[in-house]
Amino acid sequence: MQRMFISQLCILPPLFQTKHSGFFGARLPSHAARAPRASSGTASPLTTCVAATPSAPPQARDRWNITYYPKGADAAALQKQWYIIDAEGQTLGRLATLAATHIRGKNSPAYSPSMDMGGYVIVINAEKVAVTGRKETDKTYFRHAVGRPGSWTVETLRDLRKVSDEEWRIPERILEKAIRGMLPKGKLGNHLFRHLKVYKGASHPHVAQTPTDITRHINLRPSEVAALKE
Repeated sequence: MQRMFISQLCILPPLFQTKHSGFFGARLPSHAARAPRASSGTASPLTTCVAATPSAPPQARDRWNITYYPKGADAAALQKQWYIIDAEGQTLGRLATLAATHIRGKNSPAYSPSMDMGGYVIVINAEKVAVTGRKETDKTYFRHAVGRPGSWTVETLRDLRKVSDEEWRIPERILEKAIRGMLPKGKLGNHLFRHLKVYKGASHPHVAQTPTDITRHINLRPSEVAALKE
């Protein structure tokens, strides 16, 4: 019997590495060169394939997904800005829109719909907010006293605002209802709603946070607000 020897060592690419590629005499790919058949009287060559060790391909930059997504540190409470709005004489809907925009963070370049990128909003003089038309008597607020059918209460905006001309009731509820309806529903909305602080009168306990007054932004267009920042 003639002596057999290894005449060629081929390394298979990862595409051809199967569970049988380490066997003796595995099938070669079409581009692999085989050794020529030896003439009679010499030892016949034998081609043996050895599977190469798989290596991770280099990570190329994904040019289709380069949008920055905020991290947890970007949404930390220490990084948030405080704002204050004076509700005296301001329209309810416009004020609620401005407050919800800053609570959501839509005024920030780093805004992301699924992250808390906004700030804290303080509203003072809640009892002096203005409404248009006949909303003072026609706009109603529904609530359950104990959560049972039949124990519900419907109140008008006037009843919710004050008891008499000199005694205010709970006017904070008017602004809280309007702004809460403009925030997302669910867990994120419940978290964002805690960033709203509404008070009767002109005093508030957040002087140490040095809030920025944005009352004049209520009746301005976004382009006009950007011009004010410049």
